[in-house]
Amino acid sequence: MNQNLNRRRFIHTASFATVALGFFKNFPKANASHIAATQGRIGIIGLDTSHSVAFTKALNAPEPATGFKGFKIVAAYPQGSNDIESSTKRIPGYTEDVKKLGVEIVSSIEDLLTKVDFVLLETNDGRPHLEQALMVLKAGKPMFIDKPVAGSLRDAIAIYDAAKNYNVPIFSSSSLRYMQTVQDVIKGKIGPLLGADTFSPATLEKTHPDLFWYGIHGVEILFAMMGTGCKQVVRINTKDNDIVVGTWKDGRVGTFRGTRTGTHDYGGTAYGEKGNLPLGPFKGYDNLLIQIIDFFKTGKVPVQPEETLEIYAFMEAADESKRKKGAAISLDDVMKKSKPSKRT
Repeated sequence: MNQNLNRRRFIHTASFATVALGFFKNFPKANASHIAATQGRIGIIGLDTSHSVAFTKALNAPEPATGFKGFKIVAAYPQGSNDIESSTKRIPGYTEDVKKLGVEIVSSIEDLLTKVDFVLLETNDGRPHLEQALMVLKAGKPMFIDKPVAGSLRDAIAIYDAAKNYNVPIFSSSSLRYMQTVQDVIKGKIGPLLGADTFSPATLEKTHPDLFWYGIHGVEILFAMMGTGCKQVVRINTKDNDIVVGTWKDGRVGTFRGTRTGTHDYGGTAYGEKGNLPLGPFKGYDNLLIQIIDFFKTGKVPVQPEETLEIYAFMEAADESKRKKGAAISLDDVMKKSKPSKRT
């Protein structure tokens, strides 16, 4: 990757971590008991999302892809959301789907944790994630947390703080981060990035901050390329659209457009010193699953906590801007207000 781009990303990450995330010093890069693992039993928490079925089909296939061999989903705790209808109505059908793929259905997270080495926290509802994640972390199981990390920025910070305290590696990511064109930008195909525009659906769920529920996909694309260092956010909101403009500390500007009508699609444009690159198309979950399995093999997190939490600070700041009629909102201020008052 271009050295200037590397330096820019390092400065951004260091700046944000110093101001808002001091508690990430010594965050575990790997769990020694799982380094160089060549096989493992995986458990799922939450069968209220299609991701659970997609991951199970890939890993439990009669002839799984080479990178997946040796890792199998062996057990699942089906309960996800208690009160989000779009989630609860999926649980019976998805439970039957994974049972047909050889997955044991268990009655509690405690039971699940006795049967597995690694955990996929898939509950579509972010609100119970803190409670669920704490059980996994206390058991010492490396964990992937599907979107959203939590139902609030405060809970998301608490989860990562607890991961540090228990010395257990975790990570979270949207599958959109691993679109090939997004990875091309990260690897320097168009030179140092000057800015980017991204878009994705942004359907709303009243129990979650607006963009946490679905807009996270397009926001993650933006941060995957731009890196950390966003200092403020301004949001334009209408019934059918959101436009969120982020200004980075080096003067670059990144925008996210969230749609609630029209085509359900993901993409954008990246602007580099050597040219511009359209983003997309999205081709499925396998690229993310490759990252998850590599993480389980090595214990090395592919997305650092500082970046994930800045993504959620960006979305929380967008909500604050909406409440304040489009005012510019500082991400540092949002982080300071949301930091848990005591360690988990």
